Amino acid sequence: MTDETLPTRRQISDAVAAAGWRLVLGALYTEVRVPSLAEAAAVAASAARAAGAAEPQHLGIDLRADRAVLRLRSPQGVNRADIAAAHAITTALAADGHATTAGAVSVQALEIAIDALDIPAVRPFWKAVTGYVDETGASDLTAGLVDPTGRGPAIWFQQMDAPRAQRNRIHLDVDVPHDEAPARLEAALAAGGRLLSDRRAPAFWVLADAEGNEACVCTWQGRD
Repeated sequence: MTDETLPTRRQISDAVAAAGWRLVLGALYTEVRVPSLAEAAAVAASAARAAGAAEPQHLGIDLRADRAVLRLRSPQGVNRADIAAAHAITTALAADGHATTAGAVSVQALEIAIDALDIPAVRPFWKAVTGYVDETGASDLTAGLVDPTGRGPAIWFQQMDAPRAQRNRIHLDVDVPHDEAPARLEAALAAGGRLLSDRRAPAFWVLADAEGNEACVCTWQGRD
């Protein structure tokens, strides 16, 4: 399947929302709450069977004693087979008495954003020092680097057009389900944060702490 045949972000989100999946940073995520690690392992086995014909790298599962977090994405981006797999997994797990839900914290992705005047000059350093690999296929990351084990946050590079004095050059991007963004913004502002910009909302809002260190709350919306 080529990039041209991939569904739009809106189509992907609309197709899986009712099943408890969310589109976050170019992948589908859901959470299944469980009473034990053994039950989480059983959820993982059932999800793997239900994914069926999808290639093994399409489905990733993070197991904890109280939950299993499932991630679906083809190497080129979320495709129609991934959407079908999400529904098949939800149906199979429902038959076992489990629900797929968009957990407010589990179903999110963290990025480290590095502002750079010369991205090709600094990117090799960050790739080498972290041991990360190139992000492949369609992505919301510019010149992205990812943890090959799938554990650490992604790194992307934001192009600067001029030096900026007295401003941090590395900030965090917190990618959340689109329907979680308002609550996350409210919580950050209530905790002493400031809204610096909503010009690109709902793609992202720029926030700062009391000393001016920045973070962005991001969603898939406003990017198609």
